[in-house]
Amino acid sequence: MKITVNAKPHEVSASTLDGALNELGLISPALATALNGAFVSRAKRVETVLTDGDRIEVLAPMQGG
Repeated sequence: MKITVNAKPHEVSASTLDGALNELGLISPALATALNGAFVSRAKRVETVLTDGDRIEVLAPMQGG
Protein backbone atom coordinates (compact mmCIF):
# COMPACT_ATOMS: atom_id res chain seq x y z
CA MET A 1 0.00 0.00 0.00
CA LYS A 2 1.24 3.50 -0.80
CA ILE A 3 1.20 6.03 2.02
CA THR A 4 2.86 9.36 2.69
CA VAL A 5 4.82 9.85 5.92
CA ASN A 6 5.97 13.38 6.72
CA ALA A 7 5.54 14.35 3.05
CA LYS A 8 7.64 11.40 1.76
CA PRO A 9 6.10 8.49 -0.15
CA HIS A 10 6.45 4.99 1.28
CA GLU A 11 5.26 1.52 0.33
CA VAL A 12 4.20 -0.65 3.29
CA SER A 13 2.56 -4.03 3.69
CA ALA A 14 1.02 -3.23 7.09
CA SER A 15 -2.71 -2.57 7.30
CA THR A 16 -2.73 -0.58 10.56
CA LEU A 17 -1.03 2.62 11.67
CA ASP A 18 0.87 0.77 14.40
CA GLY A 19 2.07 -1.84 11.91
CA ALA A 20 3.21 0.78 9.41
CA LEU A 21 5.15 2.70 12.06
CA ASN A 22 6.88 -0.52 13.14
CA GLU A 23 7.63 -1.46 9.54
CA LEU A 24 9.23 1.96 8.98
CA GLY A 25 11.26 1.73 12.20
CA LEU A 26 9.34 4.50 13.95
CA ILE A 27 9.03 2.75 17.31
CA SER A 28 9.80 5.39 19.95
CA PRO A 29 7.07 5.60 22.62
CA ALA A 30 7.41 9.39 22.54
CA LEU A 31 5.97 9.84 19.04
CA ALA A 32 2.83 11.80 18.25
CA THR A 33 0.91 10.74 15.15
CA ALA A 34 -1.78 12.14 12.89
CA LEU A 35 -3.61 10.37 10.09
CA ASN A 36 -4.97 12.59 7.33
CA GLY A 37 -4.75 15.58 9.68
CA ALA A 38 -6.46 13.97 12.69
CA PHE A 39 -4.51 13.13 15.88
CA VAL A 40 -4.28 9.39 16.65
CA SER A 41 -3.38 8.43 20.22
CA ARG A 42 -0.83 5.70 20.88
CA ALA A 43 -3.60 3.44 22.22
CA LYS A 44 -5.64 3.80 19.01
CA ARG A 45 -2.78 3.14 16.54
CA VAL A 46 -3.16 -0.65 16.71
CA GLU A 47 -6.82 -0.43 15.63
CA THR A 48 -6.44 2.41 13.11
CA VAL A 49 -6.77 0.87 9.66
CA LEU A 50 -4.85 2.41 6.78
CA THR A 51 -6.01 2.80 3.20
CA ASP A 52 -4.00 3.43 0.06
CA GLY A 53 -3.01 7.09 -0.19
CA ASP A 54 -3.26 7.92 3.53
CA ARG A 55 -1.12 10.78 4.86
CA ILE A 56 0.65 10.21 8.17
CA GLU A 57 2.48 12.85 10.18
CA VAL A 58 4.92 11.74 12.88
CA LEU A 59 6.35 14.16 15.42
CA ALA A 60 9.00 13.47 18.06
CA PRO A 61 10.07 15.73 20.94
CA MET A 62 13.40 17.52 20.60
CA GLN A 63 15.74 18.87 23.24
CA GLY A 64 17.06 22.38 23.16
CA GLY A 65 15.56 25.75 23.21
